Amino acid sequence: MKALLVDDHALFRSGLMMLLATRFPEVVMREADGLTAALAHLDAEPDIELVLLDLGLRDSDGLPTLRQLRAVSDERTLVVLSASDDPDTMIAALNEGAAGFIPKTTRIGAIEQALRVVLGGGIYLPPAVYSAVAPLPEMTQSDEDRSAEIIDRLGLSPRQVDVLRLLTAGQSNKVICRELDLAESTIKTHLLGLFRKLGVGSRTEAVVAAARLGLKSLRG
Repeated sequence: MKALLVDDHALFRSGLMMLLATRFPEVVMREADGLTAALAHLDAEPDIELVLLDLGLRDSDGLPTLRQLRAVSDERTLVVLSASDDPDTMIAALNEGAAGFIPKTTRIGAIEQALRVVLGGGIYLPPAVYSAVAPLPEMTQSDEDRSAEIIDRLGLSPRQVDVLRLLTAGQSNKVICRELDLAESTIKTHLLGLFRKLGVGSRTEAVVAAARLGLKSLRG
């Protein structure tokens, strides 16, 4: 597959390109130092499937950058790389359609793990998102008891819990189908049911909602 790294810091871009070449030799990398150059690459090479995007570019800044790329990249996977580790910014980027958010302070090994989640069709959420949105655990309840109570209140079926467990682990529909030995159409039905019960409209929002509710002990 082809991927495009968009970042205006030459040293960071060079280092990440070396990491990707070493750890992901199957990925053909392209690079751009700004939004204008990125759009030109995407127009010239429509077979680029993955875009790694820094939100702070010289010719564009913040979430509008993500929106502009999303407008021409409906079928592409977008992952944000950012110096910011603000959970609200992370969640906003995910809700704008990013498949992951990787702070630049992340260790090399964690960056590799995050990219493997995304390349596998999953959604990568940094641990900071969970710690920011999850409520403090009640002293009188274990995580398992609290999760059981919330699951009962929401009316989640055992299969919906299984799907949510794998979803929060960043697994794609294909992997969920294999793990649960179910048809993809059945998984999609369970996802729609989950979205309705959680009051969300996407996989990303479902994962964030699970963290916000404190669903920590989703056992298989």
